[in-house]
Amino acid sequence: MVRPSVEETQNDADAERIIPKLDEIKEKKGKLAKQTDEDKLMHSILEDDKEKISDGKLLSEAITQGIGSITPDLLFTNLVKDFKLAKKLYGETIIRELTRYSPDYVEKNIAIPEFKRELKKRIDDRMDRLQDEGFLNKEGELTDKGIALSALVLYVEELDHLTPKGFGEHKSKKKMFYGDKEEYQQYRRQRDHYRDIALKQTIKTTLRRGHSTVENSDWKSSIRDNEGRISIIYGLDASGSMKGEKLKTAKKAGIALAFKAITEKNRVGLVVFGSDIKDTIPPTMDFMQILRKLADIRASMETDIARSVTKSIELFPKHDTKHLILLTDALPTKGDIPERETLQAVSQARAGGITISLVGINLDEKGLSLAQKIVEIGSGKLYKVTDLADLDRIMLEDYAMIKG
Repeated sequence: MVRPSVEETQNDADAERIIPKLDEIKEKKGKLAKQTDEDKLMHSILEDDKEKISDGKLLSEAITQGIGSITPDLLFTNLVKDFKLAKKLYGETIIRELTRYSPDYVEKNIAIPEFKRELKKRIDDRMDRLQDEGFLNKEGELTDKGIALSALVLYVEELDHLTPKGFGEHKSKKKMFYGDKEEYQQYRRQRDHYRDIALKQTIKTTLRRGHSTVENSDWKSSIRDNEGRISIIYGLDASGSMKGEKLKTAKKAGIALAFKAITEKNRVGLVVFGSDIKDTIPPTMDFMQILRKLADIRASMETDIARSVTKSIELFPKHDTKHLILLTDALPTKGDIPERETLQAVSQARAGGITISLVGINLDEKGLSLAQKIVEIGSGKLYKVTDLADLDRIMLEDYAMIKG
């Protein structure tokens, strides 16, 4: 029998220290665990979990109505004391989803003692469950999980609404990576790409001017009306006049725009404005980031269009096709000289290569006049909305226009 050498024995010992012994692989049965709350919530919604869907509608409506916290005792007192006022304050959806009764039924029976006791119990039970599920904290304020649920329910509702109508499909000519060649301009080395030099136009210009050689002023470059990838910023008015159904529908329209653009590898950003800039997201392909932010928008005070345009200029990337679409129901009410400040901001944006469209909801005569000036300077389109149901279609129409 041949004994291993000392050197071989040492090598085997080193190998055992370096390479751990492998345990026998055992097969485990069961389903893959869901990784996030959003995964679990989306699974519940897609499985038509009516309880979760109802929770999401309730929470979404609370945000849209500007309710900071849902206090069951206060809500019940308001319903009993002055139902008509409570209906204006909370909206029909909150009353329906929280009590599981139609608002009309509640109004007819609110004076009956037995019904009031039943109503109080339903409200308390629902609030307890929302807190147990982690959608509300102990003060009745929405948690991150609650915002996520409201966002996902908004998303699914909008997809269900758009699917039968299509997603604004629009046939367009195929674009080059750097965009489509349209017209010609003076070539500048610091500004234009060498690929855009238009030789034929340069030679024609040289001959027309009688030059024996091509001079600097003769060089021409192609103007491209698209830069390949598109970046859109959705400027959403969240002033007090947008509270309720208008804001809710505007959120869904933003979801439609973001879903369509991001699935086509373009980027979408967000500017939420009222009396000030309330929130911003630079153009991104992170759909869930846009979705969460849209869901969490609350209405506030006045409208400052000028500041929203100025902020958008800062957010846009340099080299994309840049387009801002503003949605508002009032133009504008804030600033020392609001109209002049707005048009100055629009001019600045256009000089930076940003086009601007505007969606106006029932604008008055003065607002409509300013809106026309905005889109004229911004080289965009004006959409006059009288029916909120048209908002998502309009957003997709404007996106299709930008694509060409």
